[in-house]
Amino acid sequence: MKRDELGAFVEHCDIVIEGDADRLFSGLDFAVKDIIDVAGCRTGCGNPDWLRTHPPATAHAPVVKRLLRAGARMIGKTHTEEMAYSLIGENAHYGAPVNVNAPGRTAGGSSSGSAAAVAAGAAHMALGSDTGGSVRIPASFCGIYGLRPTHGRIPLQGIMPLAASYDTIGWFARDPAVMSGVAHALFDTWREPEILTRLLVPEDAWALADPAVQAALHPALDRIAELVGPPLSVMAAEGGDLGPLFDAYLVLQGREAWIEHREWVEAVKPKFGPGIAERFTLIAGLTDAEVARWTAWRRDFSARLLGMVNTGAVMVLPSAPSIAPLRGRPQAELADLRRRILTMTGISGHAGLPQISLPVARVDGCPVGLSIIGRPGGDEVLLDLARRF
Repeated sequence: MKRDELGAFVEHCDIVIEGDADRLFSGLDFAVKDIIDVAGCRTGCGNPDWLRTHPPATAHAPVVKRLLRAGARMIGKTHTEEMAYSLIGENAHYGAPVNVNAPGRTAGGSSSGSAAAVAAGAAHMALGSDTGGSVRIPASFCGIYGLRPTHGRIPLQGIMPLAASYDTIGWFARDPAVMSGVAHALFDTWREPEILTRLLVPEDAWALADPAVQAALHPALDRIAELVGPPLSVMAAEGGDLGPLFDAYLVLQGREAWIEHREWVEAVKPKFGPGIAERFTLIAGLTDAEVARWTAWRRDFSARLLGMVNTGAVMVLPSAPSIAPLRGRPQAELADLRRRILTMTGISGHAGLPQISLPVARVDGCPVGLSIIGRPGGDEVLLDLARRF
């Protein structure tokens, strides 16, 4: 498929930058989500008003520099949902990239262009970001690998922030060896993975997924059990009640996003598309009492997760509760899916844990991913398990 037919790349940064010669990734191409700075290009963040009101970047973001130094060639920037603030994969201003592995369906978001480009073979790897699932969900919907690393492990300079205590930089590839290679390029140090001895299966998280998704993923779960050990049923939330994860995310991520972007929103009064506009209206009215309540809840939930996912243990769950939705569905019809997605992705997100999505199965001809969550700083464990799988 031609690039213009794929709809994954932005028009305002149609450039190629060669990587260093004779390095690890020489001969491989990468794409960059359009919230990440590339010198000489404007960073559009999925919104024409942001593009119009911000000057070209004067330097590459560190993550771009590191991949160039590793020999990879940058072939362009990719579409994102507005302000990286959605998960479905449709942008009211720029459209929706084509998901070649699920025709007629979305690529997921907000790193939609990066995932679509990798799935279509237009790039060997692509940078995305993950605040509430923006790498993990597109990876599952498009049938590729995607990693949300440990929060704070990779520098975020030169990247538009959304919610600082949740934001991470992540990436996609079709090959687990390439996934590990990107980690070698982006991590300051490489930590040898430990032997895994405990495989945790959060029954409350699995219950969020469609029955067909659960059934399709069980053979892959059995395969991981062969590599790690017998699965141990657990509850990710106290009493199996995952409902608070969604509410906490809306408030805590929302407050951080409003603090970050309030000045620009109030000065520019940007035109936002459906869903994004309502979200910014909602977060403008959040109260300090709500933030305090959910901050305390997050502290307790994170402590619970950290007590379970520690050295030698990983947690396995569906990456997304369903296959990719059909393109063009009204926002109201997507509300339940969005709630289930943010509840599921919030397990590692609230606790800052690394999570990798593996392309392992299909439902109705569409990809579904299986995710592995590791301990803080245990990204290499997940990448190693992906390669062995």
